[in-house]
Amino acid sequence: MLKKSACLALSLCASGPLAAQTTEAWQAPTLSITRYDEDWSDLADAEKRGHHWTGQFKYIPLADDAWLSTGVEVRLRNENYQNNLWGGASAPDDSFLWARAMPYADLHIGIGDQIHARAFVQPIISYAVGVAPSASPIDQSRVDMLQSFADVSLGPVTLRGGRQMLSLGTERLVGTRYGPNTPLAFDGVRSSIKLGKGSKLDLFLLNPVQPGPDSFDDPTSDMRKLWGAYAALPELDLYYLGYRNRAARFGALIGREERHSLGLRSHGVRGAWHWNVEGVWQFGHYEDQRISAWTLGTEVGRSLPFLPLKPDATLRFNIVSGDTKPGDNRVGTFNALFPKGKYFGELSPVGPTNIVSLNPRISAPLGNGFSASIAAMAYWRYARHDGIYDIPGNLIRAAGDSRARFIGKEAEATLAWQATPELELSTSFSLFAPGAFVRQTGPAKTIAMTGFEANFRF
Repeated sequence: MLKKSACLALSLCASGPLAAQTTEAWQAPTLSITRYDEDWSDLADAEKRGHHWTGQFKYIPLADDAWLSTGVEVRLRNENYQNNLWGGASAPDDSFLWARAMPYADLHIGIGDQIHARAFVQPIISYAVGVAPSASPIDQSRVDMLQSFADVSLGPVTLRGGRQMLSLGTERLVGTRYGPNTPLAFDGVRSSIKLGKGSKLDLFLLNPVQPGPDSFDDPTSDMRKLWGAYAALPELDLYYLGYRNRAARFGALIGREERHSLGLRSHGVRGAWHWNVEGVWQFGHYEDQRISAWTLGTEVGRSLPFLPLKPDATLRFNIVSGDTKPGDNRVGTFNALFPKGKYFGELSPVGPTNIVSLNPRISAPLGNGFSASIAAMAYWRYARHDGIYDIPGNLIRAAGDSRARFIGKEAEATLAWQATPELELSTSFSLFAPGAFVRQTGPAKTIAMTGFEANFRF
């Protein structure tokens, strides 16, 4: 199944008999998770708009220098659990349905030759059925405004203000939370500066949106703030992220946290090889305690065109620090801030905090729009005196008296079918067998999860 943080390619020029009648091939932009990054301006050519039925919605001319782009995503996702959180969850055996619709409208207005103004709105309708013991706002936010911002481009500089989703790099620290039913958005200001071909610098000052359980009740968080600079260069990202939380929780303690992250990411493709390596160091303070934490994530893969189905094999290895010496006035627990959902796979009971993980994976196209992958995962605690955490950073198992490092092992298989350029159907099956640490600290049953999803978007 396609990763939730990945983009879905849509080649309009290859769809339908009209494509064969055109003399000039046109490649549609890749659909993004955030949607505002898509550039449909080439469809000002009415002939190109006729390549596919969606063309009339992607470019709607309003005036000589004004046009509107529209689209929608409709997703249904069913998840079924046995022994969730190894049997320790409030509803360990659960089966539920997520449903969401996210239409959008993107208005573009040209002002002279150098100025371009824009308004982007994207409401969300998200509901859940069967979540036990009750649906949280991440499962169900009913009707709300997910994104609503305006920006103006002055040559290489774009200034933006309002509510917006944010995806930085591979979303290790700042992501869209696309996998769960209610994605993450931020309120604030952002500027993007083009530094040259393939290079960009983003500066931002943002507060996360706190989803509520009812319609139109998603306020800006007054407890958490994010600011920073992110430079994306060819094959190299450099960034600084500042984070403040006035009610940060570490175990049973609640206090003020201010944390600074310095990151470096190298990524690229060389022939059959591809890689993505990222390191982050964090410093700051939590109340009167000093913060010193870090992570190193590596991903190296190779396509294997000489094998049947031409698969791609990838090996991921991650180390994320934990608190090695409680009581020494130093916090060593890494904070992943706002990471992507479904972090390690479709089943991710543990998150990127105090963990060492190994994840080999192989994926392959099967033909006729089908693709599949199989993966294995193994997890250990980095620090024996620290517990294990979920993806948002909540402690789910304290260290207790256990000195065991091994958390458990997991296997996962996925199958996806791109039925049409707009419709993807997918399914997954995952098992997570507990290791010594889980067995020594509470319920320790094997987690089983199946997922089924239908996603239509254009």
